[in-house]
Amino acid sequence: MFGRVFKAFQYRDFRLLWAGACTSSIGTWMQAVAQSWLVFEISRSPFYLGLTAFLGDIPIFLFSLVGGVIADRVDRRHLLLMSQFIQMFCAFLLAALIFTHKVQIWHILALTFVVGTAQAFGGPAYQALVPSLVNKEDLPNAIALNSIQFNLARVIGPVLGGLAFTKLGATWCFSLNGISYIAVIVSLFLLRVSFHPPKTGESMIASMKEGIVFVRQQGAMVGLIALAFCMTALAIPMITFLPVFAKSVFHRGPETYTFMLAASGIGSVTGALIVASLGNVRNKGRIALIMLMCLGTGIAGFALSRNLAVSCLLLFLSGAALMGAFAMISSLVQLIVSNEMRGRVMSVYNVAFRGGMPMGSLIGGWLVPHFSAPNVIAVNGVLLALLGFYFLVAQPKVAAL
Repeated sequence: MFGRVFKAFQYRDFRLLWAGACTSSIGTWMQAVAQSWLVFEISRSPFYLGLTAFLGDIPIFLFSLVGGVIADRVDRRHLLLMSQFIQMFCAFLLAALIFTHKVQIWHILALTFVVGTAQAFGGPAYQALVPSLVNKEDLPNAIALNSIQFNLARVIGPVLGGLAFTKLGATWCFSLNGISYIAVIVSLFLLRVSFHPPKTGESMIASMKEGIVFVRQQGAMVGLIALAFCMTALAIPMITFLPVFAKSVFHRGPETYTFMLAASGIGSVTGALIVASLGNVRNKGRIALIMLMCLGTGIAGFALSRNLAVSCLLLFLSGAALMGAFAMISSLVQLIVSNEMRGRVMSVYNVAFRGGMPMGSLIGGWLVPHFSAPNVIAVNGVLLALLGFYFLVAQPKVAAL
């Protein structure tokens, strides 16, 4: 059982990249705690929370297709290294601005956009690199373990970030995030795998069109990408507006916000472990849709709860359902696509998956001041549950995968 759950760790390069990415993700979540609370304290407005999330994710919507084409044309490690160096610089710059007491909202918004742009080019390269580190039959396990590292960081990062923020100040959260990028940079230099892109005379536009045409020809792929967009657009605002729930609904401080983030992260780790233990299971599409319905129900329940313990339990269950749906959908997309098209197809998937985040956060940031966070998030949960049910009964191509 244990060996099956962690099977992809038998590959040296996957272990190296996993450890480096996990360390970097912990730093990223440490900064996320400080940044969200800092934005809310400076602005006193849920709109700026939504705008910050929007500016962090909208570059992925705008530039991922270009990033995917480049990921199929250059060494994917080099593209990833460039992305990591830019993000590291932004973290240290924000730390310096906070330390000198010169930080303003526009600084955070601008640097958030720069970081998002770096991720738009690094994301497709990273997703295209992972399948080359393991055998095809172990790919679903590798994707689940990769989800575990991200969500393990989502547990550890907020806890460490909350401690650093309350005991040492926001400067340390941003500084430690900058330092954390060194781990993934070192791991990328140590990888033995290499990608030799095929020579092509195609223009960037022609390559992007080829990726989009490939997606449209795969039948169920369009449905998977639509699900990815709707899932993040409707589910991620719950995480974005957790500071509002902590401060305005439960009348608590940053410690409660950190505790809520940790509950969601622990649930996500649990969900990813369950998926990893299943291995290359059949009926991934049906499982993903059932998890989507569970996720919507959990989100609606969290939004309506006024008991902190119940809310944290529902965050845990929602985190597990979100990771189950995400891992299954990602595995299906990766298994359908060929290696030479992987960068472009994963960039289309990234546009949908990450593109839903800024749209959902921006719309939520506009709606929450008018209708309250609990009402907006509850409606999101209901819509998500209905979406999963619709695909389950009316989209047999997805359910049959």
